[in-house]
Amino acid sequence: MRTRKGAARTKAKKRLFKQTKGYRGGRRNLLRSAKETLVRAGAYAFRDRKVRKREFRKLWIIRINAACRERGIRYSVFIHGLKKANIELDRKTLSEMAIHDPAGFDRVVESAKSALAA
Repeated sequence: MRTRKGAARTKAKKRLFKQTKGYRGGRRNLLRSAKETLVRAGAYAFRDRKVRKREFRKLWIIRINAACRERGIRYSVFIHGLKKANIELDRKTLSEMAIHDPAGFDRVVESAKSALAA
């Protein structure tokens, strides 16, 4: 007797259409369009997980630079001073400090400036 793919194919299509929930038009309920859309969506998701990290780092640097310039020092000089002072704070932490703990950030800037002067 010839076997067909009935149950397995139905299950696979059901799984695929469940993933395309919320898409518009044929992208949701036409098999070929749905498959193509899912492949592309996966590629974008993979790429943008990397891009998100880049964007956040860029944002933190902008915030730190603004806070540093208020205190009379440039970002690059500040980072160099941190390296010389052996202060190992990452940019995310420095950005949060600049916003939520200005007094603490002032102390970090002063230690960076003194390390540069020495």
